[in-house]
Amino acid sequence: MNTTIYDVAREAGVSMATVSRVVNGNPNVKPTTRKKVLEAIEKLGYRPNAVARGLASKRTTTVGVIIPDISSIFFAELARGIEDIATMYKYNIILCNSDQNKEKEIHLINTLLEKQVDGIVFMGGEITEDHVEEFKRSPVPIVLSATVDAKKEFPSVNINYEQAAYDAVKFLIEKGHKRIGLLTGSLEDPINGYQKFVGYRRAIEEFASPFHEENVVIGDYTYDSGIEAMDKFLEFPERPTAIFAGSDEMALGIIHGAQDRGLHVPEDLEVIGFDNTRLAAMVRPTLTSVVQPMYDIGAVSMRLLTKYMNKEEVTDEVVLLPHRIEFRNSTK
Repeated sequence: MNTTIYDVAREAGVSMATVSRVVNGNPNVKPTTRKKVLEAIEKLGYRPNAVARGLASKRTTTVGVIIPDISSIFFAELARGIEDIATMYKYNIILCNSDQNKEKEIHLINTLLEKQVDGIVFMGGEITEDHVEEFKRSPVPIVLSATVDAKKEFPSVNINYEQAAYDAVKFLIEKGHKRIGLLTGSLEDPINGYQKFVGYRRAIEEFASPFHEENVVIGDYTYDSGIEAMDKFLEFPERPTAIFAGSDEMALGIIHGAQDRGLHVPEDLEVIGFDNTRLAAMVRPTLTSVVQPMYDIGAVSMRLLTKYMNKEEVTDEVVLLPHRIEFRNSTK
């Protein structure tokens, strides 16, 4: 049988209300009484029922976090930023893996709401009308992290992905490259696909030559899709002399695919990745990459959510953090 608040009260010789005040940190308890209650709690191994306390206070101090892939280095860094700030503000985390599947994402939102979370941090791909309807129905605040909705109706924390891609491609153009390939995600993905594609195309049209659709290859953010994309790039009548990849993992596939075909990076092919994950320093040559401050995005997302949950003033609902390029040996 689980020890109850009644058992603690009987052991300490006090009322259940007094035990409740001690458990909740109420200062209006005599030191001697507090000591008796704490000794009884220790002796009986009592653990307060968080669900019952949440029902009484209408707060569970629990936050739901939905991420596409728990095993991803990128999302792991984001989750760490969220968790650190949640701990600072005394919130617990329920971490859910969605596999970037719409039906599973919708299901997880409803599951977390059933568990009476006080708020949700959501990371995903395309925000569909179904997502929007679920977000609007939510009785608790939801913050999008490294994710955007087309109409910017919901609080979010990101970088300017279009500008970041533009800056990377402009750098390659200024190095003298005329044929620059793009390996990006599905164009239905508003960040990894579409925004980076738009930034790439804008830089090409402004500084290089007319945009050629054949220079764009669609991947799925994985190492294997980088390998496969390099095979496609090498089939072109004029292969690219530089490639901008929408993720570090795909960029690693590009580098190794090029090396397998006898090309040297950066002498024969310059490569820039995106996210600046730990992988960028592990590959040889080390990878030049756009720095997306993943930990900071997670941390700021959680802090923004705490403001909504605690009804604090929010001046900026849509937050854009700064980006930069970390230059390494995959570019000259």
